Amino acid sequence: MVRAGVIMEALFWTVEEVAHRAKQFYEHGIRQQVEHGDNIGKMIVIDAETGEYGIDKTGVESALKLKQKNPNARLFTMRIGYDVAFGFGASMERIVE
Repeated sequence: MVRAGVIMEALFWTVEEVAHRAKQFYEHGIRQQVEHGDNIGKMIVIDAETGEYGIDKTGVESALKLKQKNPNARLFTMRIGYDVAFGFGASMERIVE
């Protein structure tokens, strides 16, 4: 169970803090579970407070489900197996074979 003080603290995290926490969850547990086969190229949305995550093609469904569970969730989105989530006029580099 999450304490009220932790939720209030999470509401005031900077974008950088949200990204850092989500990436820590990804690197130290989630990555090994999701970076394979059909997941490569899909979007993963991570709750930076709890480490809970969802995977789908665009990230929209996962974000909605996570927000439904916790309306105050601080979410971070990544593309599985790539160095960036979206590319505008440049190529995305795949980091997983």
